[in-house]
Amino acid sequence: MPPAYRRILLKLSGEALMGDKGFGIDAAVATQVATDVAEVQRQGVEVAIVIGGGNIFRGLAASARGMDRATADYMGMLATVINALALQDAIEHQGIVTRVVTAIEMRAVAEPFIRRRAIRHLEKGRVVILAAGTGNPYFTTDTAAALRAMEIKADVILKATKVDGVYTADPVIHPEATRYDRISYLQVLERGLQVMDSTAISLCMDNRLPIVVFNLRTPGNLRRVVLGEAVGTVVSG
Repeated sequence: MPPAYRRILLKLSGEALMGDKGFGIDAAVATQVATDVAEVQRQGVEVAIVIGGGNIFRGLAASARGMDRATADYMGMLATVINALALQDAIEHQGIVTRVVTAIEMRAVAEPFIRRRAIRHLEKGRVVILAAGTGNPYFTTDTAAALRAMEIKADVILKATKVDGVYTADPVIHPEATRYDRISYLQVLERGLQVMDSTAISLCMDNRLPIVVFNLRTPGNLRRVVLGEAVGTVVSG
């Protein structure tokens, strides 16, 4: 069965990497993510990954406690680079060549983001991990994912979460909440659903880029999404 997408952008939160630890990086979770990524990459799918840093440092939380917002956001961007290097190591243990590309220059550990070079890496079958967000404060890694997906001409954003799609309310707090199979960008914005932040959703809506929200914790889910199976929730026009 051929993949439904040729080039994907996988959006991972930093929290996804910490598993049940509460802080930092859980090696077992990083290995599971790497195994899933390697599986779809071997099927000929080009994979880019945008990763958050919330397992190490949350800029928004720090600014709420009185830290300068721009400073806090830069610290959050550096946290995403730590995660990207950990994920690179885990993916390369699966035998897949990986490049970490950052929006803030730090040549000793990663390449600077140059759009054409990033696309070339993908064409050569390398996994590209995009770190440091957009390189600008006040923008989340969700917005970075939407922006980079447009730049590399991804077919879809795969938003990996702890739940199996988009619900009418938080299913952890409201067990009676129901899951959407499909929902429009406008409905997400109007209903204030926590899929991605409003800037990211608007960017995807303007450029007609679909988003698939799915549960990363179920092994093999990434492959099922890539093959076009009905997993999670599709956000589209």
